[in-house]
Parts: sequence; C-alpha cells; structure tokens
Amino acid sequence: MKRLLIFILPILIIVAIGFTVFGIMQIRFTEEKLMDDLRRKAKSVAEGVEFSAKAIIINNDLRYANRMVESFQRRERLQGCVIYDKEGKVLAITERFSDWEHTEKPYIQDVLTNKISRGAMKIFKDYSLYTYIIPVTDDENNILGIVEVIYDTSYVFTTMADLWKRLSIILISLLVLIVLIMLLIQRQIFILPVIRLTEWFQHFQQGETENAHPIKGKDELGKLASEVEQVALNLRIARKVVTEKAAERLQKEELWTEAKLRDLIHARLGENALIVVSNREPYMHVIDDITGQPKCIRPASGVVTAIDPILRACGGTWVAHGSGNADSKFVNSKDKLGVPPGDNRYILKRVWLTKEEEEGYYYGFANEGLWPLCHITHTRPMFRESDWQMYKKVNQKFADSVLTELPSRNPFVFIQDYHFMLLAGMVKEKRPDAKIALFWHIPWPNPEVFSTCPYQKQILEGMLACDLIGFHVQSHCNNFLETANKLLESRIDTEKFSVVRSGKETLVKAFPISVDCDITGNITKVESEQIDKIRGEFELEGKIVALGVDRIDYTKGLIERMLAVDRFIEKNPQYKNKFVFIQLAAPSRTHIKHYHDLMNEIDELVEKKNWKYSQGRWRPIVYLKRHFSPEEIKPFYALADICIVSSLHDGMNLVAKEYVASKNSLNGVLILSRFTGAARELIDAVQINPYAIEEFSDAIKLAVEMPAEEKKKRMKSMRKIVSENNVYRWAGNIITELTALEKA
Repeated sequence: MKRLLIFILPILIIVAIGFTVFGIMQIRFTEEKLMDDLRRKAKSVAEGVEFSAKAIIINNDLRYANRMVESFQRRERLQGCVIYDKEGKVLAITERFSDWEHTEKPYIQDVLTNKISRGAMKIFKDYSLYTYIIPVTDDENNILGIVEVIYDTSYVFTTMADLWKRLSIILISLLVLIVLIMLLIQRQIFILPVIRLTEWFQHFQQGETENAHPIKGKDELGKLASEVEQVALNLRIARKVVTEKAAERLQKEELWTEAKLRDLIHARLGENALIVVSNREPYMHVIDDITGQPKCIRPASGVVTAIDPILRACGGTWVAHGSGNADSKFVNSKDKLGVPPGDNRYILKRVWLTKEEEEGYYYGFANEGLWPLCHITHTRPMFRESDWQMYKKVNQKFADSVLTELPSRNPFVFIQDYHFMLLAGMVKEKRPDAKIALFWHIPWPNPEVFSTCPYQKQILEGMLACDLIGFHVQSHCNNFLETANKLLESRIDTEKFSVVRSGKETLVKAFPISVDCDITGNITKVESEQIDKIRGEFELEGKIVALGVDRIDYTKGLIERMLAVDRFIEKNPQYKNKFVFIQLAAPSRTHIKHYHDLMNEIDELVEKKNWKYSQGRWRPIVYLKRHFSPEEIKPFYALADICIVSSLHDGMNLVAKEYVASKNSLNGVLILSRFTGAARELIDAVQINPYAIEEFSDAIKLAVEMPAEEKKKRMKSMRKIVSENNVYRWAGNIITELTALEKA
C-alpha cells in the first residue's frame, strides 16, 4: 500500500492542482460574462424606460408611473424600477422594493449633478443587487428626473456554485478514473508477475523444485527469477546427493547419534521437511524483571528436552504457542524465526493465542481436564463446555498454521501430547496425503477412567486420524487399544497393535522417549567453576547432596519427597549437618488454583522442616523456586550424589535419564518412583513407592550408604541403556515407522 501511494499520489496531486487552476479560471470567466450580460441588459431596460419616464414626469402622470413600475413585479427574477423627480424624491417604485427609498443612496445626487448614467452593486435585505441609474433630461438637457432599474444578482452566484459543483464532480471522477487505470497498469506490469513469482517460490518452498518459473520477460524481474531457478536446480541436485550419501552412512553406523538421525531423515524423508507441533515452544523471549530487557530462555519441559536435539540434528519447522511476553518482537512477517539463537538449526513458527483462548484451551480443558484425567493422583478432572469449545478453536488455529507449512508431496507431521488430540483430523481433512504421528507424553488411563470424559468419542476419533500413535510404555498402549475397543466401533488388530475404524488403520506402539546422552559430556572449566560457586553459596563442602529437578506439579510427588527427607533425618540423626537436599522447582500453571495452593503448601512445608532441624547455618532442604535453564541445571547434576525422582504418576520422566547421562564419573545414585515410565528401563535405580514414606526414607539411607562399587555398577548399567536408547533412536524409530507406512 505504501509503494502504491508513492506511485499514484504525485500523479493525483499534479492532476488535482492543474484541474483546480483551470476551474478557477473558468469560474472567473463565467462570472465576468454573466455580470457583463447583466449590465448590458440593465442598461438596455433603463434606456427603454427613460422615454416613458420623461413623459410621466413632464405630465406628472403618477398613475401611469405606478402602473409602469409595477410591471417589473411580474418578471421572473427579482427586478424593480424606481422613478425619481429632479430633486431625487421617489415618484414611483416597484412594490417589492418599497423600502428601497429609505436606504442611503449617495449616488443619486451625483447623477443629478453630473447627468451621467452609472451602475453599481448594492446590498439590500441580504440580497446582492445591481442597479443601473440613468438621468431623464428634456430637449435642452435639463434634468427632469432619474430612472433606476434594479436586478437581483443571486442567480449569478447560484450559477457559480453549480459550476463549482460540476467541476468538483468531474475532478473526483477524473481522479478515481486515474487511480483505477494506474491500479490496472500496476497490476498488469508489476503485481501479476510478482504474484506468479511468489506462487512459484511457495511451490519451491513446499518441495516442487522441478517446475520452471513463469516469468518469461528479459527485464530485471525475469533475471531474478532465472537466478532463483538456478539455485533451485543446484539445491535439488545437492539434496539428491545428500540423500544417497546419507543412506550409505546409515547402513554403517550402529550407535544412534545426531549424525545418524540426520542421515535417516535425509534418506527416508528426502526433501520433505519434518513439521513438529507442540504447545510449549523450545525458546521463548521474555522481559527480564531486573533489567527490563528481552532475553531468550528455554522453558522447563520434557517435550522441549526431547524434541529440540532432534530438530537441531535434522532441521524442519516447530509450530508452537508464542507465550513469551516479548515473543512478537523477534519473529518475521510470517511469525517465524531461526533457533537456537546464534546457531540457527531449524525454524520456530509461533502461533498467537488470546487470553481467552489460552485460558480455555490450555489452563482449562488441557490442564484442569485431561491432565488429571490421565494421571492417577486422585485429583478430580474438571470439564467445562466453554473450555471444550475453546480447545477445538485453538486446535483449528494450529491446524491452519500447520497446513501453510506442509510441502506439496508426502508431508510428515509430528504432533506432541494431549494439547492437540483433534489436530490430526483437521489436517487430514485438507491434506489426506499427510503422514501424521502423535506422541503421547503422559500416561493413558484405563477405559473406565477415560469414559468419564464427556467428549470421549470426539477425542478418540481425532486421535485415530493419525497414522501412528506413540506412548512411552506398552501398558499405556494396551490401555489405549482397550479404550478404543470399548468406546468406539472399531477393530483391534492385536498382532500389529493397531486400531481399524472406517477403513483407516492407526498403529499404536511404544517408543520410550529419552535424552541426548552427550548433552552434558565432560565437565568444562566454566562448569567446574559453577560447581564450586554452588558449593560455596549453599555450604555443601563435605556434605552428601541429594537433588530434585521438577516443575511444581501435584504429579511430581514434591510433598512426599519433603516428608521422606524429613523422615530420613528423623530416623538417622547422624546425618544432621551432613546431608542436604536441593530442590530446583520451576513454577507452572500458576493461574490454576490447585497449582497455586500447592506452591503455598510446599513453601510452608519447607519452612517448617528447616525450622525443625535448625542448627547453626545448616538447612536440610534448599528450595530454589524459579526457572532454571538446562545450562544452569547441569552443574547441579554434576555435584549431586543422589537424584530423587518421586513422581506419583509419570509418562516417562526425563530428569531421571538426564541425571544418568550426566554421570560420567559413575558416582551417583538414582532414586526412582516405580510409577514412572523410566522405571521400566532403569531397573538398576533404587525404586520406590513415593506414597510409602517409610520405604522412601529407607531408600534415601540406602542410597547414602551404598558402596562405591555398587554405585558404579548400577550407574554404568543405566548409562548403557540411556546411551543405546537415546533420543535419536527414539525419533529414528518413529520416523522409520512413518516412512514404512508410506511405502505400505
């Protein structure tokens, strides 16, 4: 629009100024012509009246005089006539101008004295009048009297106003016509070629790299299109070479690494980009409370921990809710940006939600409804119709955003978690060729529990639009298959572990999620300094350090953990002043009352237990309630002798695997709830029932007093499992399943 104004506005201004000048000249010419005609007419009439007036004055025939002046009363325009004697007194006057004789007329005496005719403009009762005065003389040129003819000039100004109106209409019509012509010219010469080139770019962006560009001209636009076409050709050849080499390397490598996953993506997906969808964004921009400046942070999220290394490895687009209060300042016109900051590996596309949408979809239906429904923590789910409607609306908004990013052929969409159970169906409605996988990061309940959800059918139908649904463990897969079997008309294929409904088959498989085992590596000099700083700040030197890393959520067992630490010290007083438990706690979903109350309860419990054992400067519990980035958590993992994961119910829990991955020295012990998915793999952890506080406290003592060789043996075994079944293998297995479906 700005360029269009720059293009058209100067032309419009020039035309408007030129036409206005012409209009003014035309108006003046017309006005002068009309006034000149009026003067001639008045003079002619006055001269005609003069002969009659001469006889009237000589004969003093006032009756005829009145009859003559009244003849002007019947004329179409406001006209009149006045006959004066030689003294300047009125002898006869047209009735409509009866008050005329009372007005000041200094020119009367001038005409009587000089015996010269004259015309003049005069205002009478808000009328603009033209009067023409002619002296009446005898044969010896002696003055007998005066005749004055009066004409209304308002018709002249009415004519001028009408002329101005017509000229204005012509000017506006001319300007509109010029704008339309210029728009048509601009569209034909500029816009249409750019639109065709843009459409070609879009197809190229979506993978249609073999189509020739539509710009055939030899102008600068045609040259640009030709250059881009050459880039497309080179890129197509390069991608083919990369795909072939990736397939070769894939056959040679055994351990799953970032490079092997990248090769798998190139070999199996080729030019098709991977589209990941989640509610939580991997990087968010927020305003720092202290400095007031925007900064980029990594949210506390298992989804982010798992998916970020995958997209770093293979590229693609991550579609997520832009929830940071400074997010909008860092995106381009398409709401996209490259991430990670400073080392762009993939594209983050942010979807904007209103406060009402976020309240209903995220805090309402997702986290007050689905979250407690799927976790066995004895928290009642809340289902509100308004939240459900907002959930559907937001799923459609994400679907629309995803559809604009899909390549033209064989797109692959990887949906994360319970926030988008309807998304697959919405995408498939427009792009039935899309291959879609949904990974469910939380537990799936049994059919009896799930049937309490009033929207069970719509949810299951939305999920079964996927080609593949993944869970952490087989028991969750079994629960889902049983749920679909009981609540929908469907057929369960127990050999393939799939659900067949209306001719559409959906595979349901277990893919235990993991972490990048190399995310920590060896401790650097900077990290060693950070560890020393933490030891000094919290006076940890010579003490046994246990660690918890969690979002503040009622499923994480934080209350039970604090009670177990309290019971451990109570039963083993010899560890007073020798044992410290550090809890890193990221506030979460604080808008929900249950979470707000939980934070207050934990605050009070920590204060109570620390007061109970107050002894000098020693505090058994160090409670750090804020967001911690992965880089900040890393030194805590390194110095912790024990890591406690006491979730009451958890799909997997990646904190357990992160801790194991960080322990290159093999000197740590993992205390792990048996109600986590991780407990199925990490069987060498000290497994607990977090509800059994006595058992829990004894497990802490077992971890504290475990011999060094036993620790190393257990940790070595767990590290082998995490290393072999890392996040790259997890992603590789899912992509392999999806591409196998494409071939089938």
